[in-house]
Amino acid sequence: MTALGESTDGLAVADRPLKICLLGYRSHPHCGGQGIYLHYLSKALVDAGHEVDVISGQPYPELDARVRLIKMPGLNLYEHANPAMALRLRHLRSWADFFEWFSKLTGGFAEPYTFGRRVSRYLRRDGTQYDIVHDNQSLCYGLLDIEKSGIPVVATIHHPITRDRQLALDAAPDWFYRLLVRRWHNFLRMQKRVARKLKHIVTVSTQSLEDIVDQFGVRREQMQLIYNGIDTEVFHPVPGLKRNSMRIMTTASADQPLKGLRFLLQAVALLRPKYPELEVLVVGKLQAGGATEQLLRELKLEDTVQFVSGISHQEMVEYYCTSQMVVCPSLYEGFGLPAGEAMACGVPVISSDGGALPEVVGDAGIIVPAGDSGALSRAVDRLLSDPTLCEKYSRLGRERIELEFSWRRVAEQLTQFYREILAQRQGKGSAIDRARLRGAPEEMQKKAANTDECADCAPQKSGEAA
Repeated sequence: MTALGESTDGLAVADRPLKICLLGYRSHPHCGGQGIYLHYLSKALVDAGHEVDVISGQPYPELDARVRLIKMPGLNLYEHANPAMALRLRHLRSWADFFEWFSKLTGGFAEPYTFGRRVSRYLRRDGTQYDIVHDNQSLCYGLLDIEKSGIPVVATIHHPITRDRQLALDAAPDWFYRLLVRRWHNFLRMQKRVARKLKHIVTVSTQSLEDIVDQFGVRREQMQLIYNGIDTEVFHPVPGLKRNSMRIMTTASADQPLKGLRFLLQAVALLRPKYPELEVLVVGKLQAGGATEQLLRELKLEDTVQFVSGISHQEMVEYYCTSQMVVCPSLYEGFGLPAGEAMACGVPVISSDGGALPEVVGDAGIIVPAGDSGALSRAVDRLLSDPTLCEKYSRLGRERIELEFSWRRVAEQLTQFYREILAQRQGKGSAIDRARLRGAPEEMQKKAANTDECADCAPQKSGEAA
């Protein structure tokens, strides 16, 4: 099977299951929303009848048994006890390995770039078996190399990381820390260039679409809006579990300014005189000596806030269902999976208006201005003092997620998008694909590639061996 050809049983692209390759440069669900997206998307596409492979760097994803994982290891320096000593003599033969190591030691983040070099090399050799390659936020130069080879490429951009960078700069205490923030986000130059050149981009909310146009300079006609899904079979109300009437749950990462945890902590401090038994459960890891730990001491909340991390889906559901409410205080979200998961579990949600959160919550929760701890404390007070209101939002939240957001719907919309791309390409028939379909010799395929309509998309040096 080739990227554009018919399958061996003669079925056209419009009728047969597709062979799909999903890419993720780091994909473990405990690393954040990107890993969760890859897990559920691959499962939903398999459920829809397609054959799905996932190529991922470390840390590797948790996948459905029907999805094949192709490991694309890097140096995994963020898990290494001593990154400076991680380089070995054999790594010097690989520019990707050396550059990943050097970037880490100098404060950069090279994983999207180096993953792209490795995966483009692999797909040049083995990629013709796939109908389509779908990237998850790496936006690496390697995607342009893959697209130039004739394999259709789709990239999901959850939101432009320029938002994260600006919020981190705004929160930086001094010029040196701002310098480190800019150095770490150096990969954004690559992501902007790649996003502008790719033909097909998926994004997960109207807010993200507008921000990608504004921040990355991408044309609207390049993009397709397909909302994320929520697994309502995993995330659901659990009968028999008793709610802790004084527990607030949040999944805000402790020391990422973007997630707005400090505003929730300030709101809790305002409420403590009225509700001395109030407690906060944070799904995330507290950084020793970080800004959040210092804030907890200043607000005298050390005994009020508990942090948990590395938990299973089942444990997550139990935490949701035993909490009185879930608060999503983020300054910006490209979608807002925690809000959707909590609503699916029938838990009342208070959300900021940061980014796409209002698109997820709608009228099934309370929405407050982002960064306003006073408004947040008043909203929490409303739910704590009104059980009827809690019951209302519990019911409305579950109904909204079941009606508007499901991974089955995501798979259907993506399949339609994939087929439209393949149908367009079959109609145009690029030179490289026609050569492949005819079974032309490799020399002729290379010649065709040089005249392909994507030739101006070639990344600089991205085709070199990893």
